[in-house]
Amino acid sequence: MVERDEFFQVRSEKLYRLRQLGIDPYPARYKRTHTVQQALALLAKREASESSAQSRPVSIAGRVTGIRNMGKAAFLDIRDGTGQIQGHLQSDVLGSDFELLKELDLGDFLGVRGKLIRTRRGEPSVAAQSITLLGKALRPPPEKWHGLQDVQQRFRQREVDLMSNQEVRERFILRSKVVEGIRRFLNNRDFIEVETPILLAVAAGGVAQPFATQHNALSRTLYLRIATELHLKRCIIGGLDRVFEIGRIFRNEGLDARHNPEFTTLESYQAYSDYNEVMEMVETMVSTLATDLLGDTKIEIGSTTVDLKPPWKRLSLRQAIITYAGLDIEEYPEAQSLAAQMRERNVAVTQEDSWGRLVDKLLGDKVEPNLVQPTFLIDYPVEMTPLAKRIPGNPRYVERFEGFINGMEVCNAYSELNDPIEQRLRFEEQEELRKGHGGENFDRLDEEFLTAVEYGMPPTGGLGMGIDRLMMMLSGQSTIREVVLFPHLSWSQEDIFREVDRRVQEVRESAPDATAEHIYKLLDSELPNEVRTRVADGELRSRIEQRS
Repeated sequence: MVERDEFFQVRSEKLYRLRQLGIDPYPARYKRTHTVQQALALLAKREASESSAQSRPVSIAGRVTGIRNMGKAAFLDIRDGTGQIQGHLQSDVLGSDFELLKELDLGDFLGVRGKLIRTRRGEPSVAAQSITLLGKALRPPPEKWHGLQDVQQRFRQREVDLMSNQEVRERFILRSKVVEGIRRFLNNRDFIEVETPILLAVAAGGVAQPFATQHNALSRTLYLRIATELHLKRCIIGGLDRVFEIGRIFRNEGLDARHNPEFTTLESYQAYSDYNEVMEMVETMVSTLATDLLGDTKIEIGSTTVDLKPPWKRLSLRQAIITYAGLDIEEYPEAQSLAAQMRERNVAVTQEDSWGRLVDKLLGDKVEPNLVQPTFLIDYPVEMTPLAKRIPGNPRYVERFEGFINGMEVCNAYSELNDPIEQRLRFEEQEELRKGHGGENFDRLDEEFLTAVEYGMPPTGGLGMGIDRLMMMLSGQSTIREVVLFPHLSWSQEDIFREVDRRVQEVRESAPDATAEHIYKLLDSELPNEVRTRVADGELRSRIEQRS
C-alpha cells in the first residue's frame, strides 16, 4: 500500500469542501459529445471552410494535466484517450462555477462544455460555458507529468505510468492493434477462432511446470493450461479444418527479460497442410503486421535494423549447431558424450539424462544469439518434439521449425503427428522419462487426447506464437515487462514487510503468549527464500518486535 502524505491530506480537505458545497465529486455520468480528437478535427474542418458561423458547443471530458490561473481567467490542459486540448475558463462567463477552480488539482477529471475557438496564440481551445467535476484525484501525478523514473514503480503502478507517459500508452494501443491484425489475417485465410479450457486434469501439450489449484466441488486437483495445443487438435479431428486461439498460458517458472508466469499466445492449426505452409503463413503475417501498423518491414530494435520482408532465411538445426558451435550432434548420439563436448565449448551442463534437453541447451547458448535477422530453424531431432511428424526418409528428425528474430524465439511449429500408435509410444516414452527423473522437463500423457487421435486426424500444420515476444520485437523493447500491462514482479520491500506482518499476526492469533524471539525463530524457517535473502536479520527482528 502506498503511504499517504501531505498531498493526500490537502486533496482530501478539498474533497470535503466540495461535498459541503453540495458538489458531487464523483458523478455517475457525463454527456460527452466529442472526444478531444473529434473536437480538434471539427475545429480544423470549420477553419478550412473559412466559415464565419459560430459552431455549436461541444462537451469534452478528460484528466486535467495543466492549470494556468490568470486571476479572472484560467487555462486548463484536458487530456482524454485520444489527445489533449485547452480549456479556456473566464470568471464573467462561468460565474460562481469559476470558484470550482480553487478546488481543482492536477489529475482531476473534468467535463468542459463550450464553443471551439483558437486563442490569440493559436492554441485550439474550448471556451467554457460550464464545467463539471467528474472525478477528484486524491494522489498527485508524477512530477510535471514526465513519468515515473523508477522502473519497478512503473511496472507496479502501471496506471500511473500510462497516465504520464504517451509512449507507454501508444505501445499498448499498438499491442491491441497487433492482436486485431492477427485475427483479421487469420479470418481472411478461413480460420475460425475458438476457446479451449484453462483448467485441466492433465497439463499436457508442452514442456513446463504447471500451476495447480483445487476444485472444491469435484474434490480434485486441476492445473492451469501450459498450452492450448491438444484441445485445438481435437477441434481439427472433429472437422473444424482451420482453428486458432489467442489466449493466456500459465507456466510456473522463473522471471526474466523474456519470461512471465502468464503470457499470451496464438496457436493455430490447419488441416491438409504441413510446416512449410505454416512457415509461409508466419513470414507473411508478421511482415503484413509490420507494414500495416508501422509502415515498413524494416524495424529498429535497439541499434539493430531487422527486415521482416519474406522470404526469411531457413537453416537446419543440425547445420546451425555445426556453424555456430563447431559440433555435429549426429557424431555424439549419447547424452554423456554430447555433454562432454558441450563442456569443452564452455556450455554449462548440469545434467546428462536427456540428449534432447542437451541439444536444446546447446541451441540456446550457441545458436540463438546469432539469429538476428528473421530465421527459421528447421528439422529438429525427434527426442525434442514428441508431437511432430518424422521427416520421410530421415526418421531421426521431425518436421518442426522455430522462428527467431534478434536472437529471440517468437514462434514454434510443426507438421503434427497424426499416427495414433506412434503418438502413444512417444507420450509413454516422455512419461517414463518424466517419472524416472522426477522433473518437469518432459511432456505428460493425456489419455483423452490419445483417444481422440484414434478417431482419425488429417495431416495438419500447427503453430504457436508468443504475442508478448512479437510485441517486444515490433515495439523495439528488450524486456517482456514493457509489453505486458501488469507483469509479475519479484517482491518489493513493501511486499516483504506485509508478508512478515501477516505471518506475525497468524502466530499471535494461534499463540497469544508467544515471545518475539519465538516468532522470529518460527518465521526464520518458514518465510520464502526471497524474503530471507533480501531482508537483513536485524531488519526482520526489528519488524517482528514492532508488530509483537
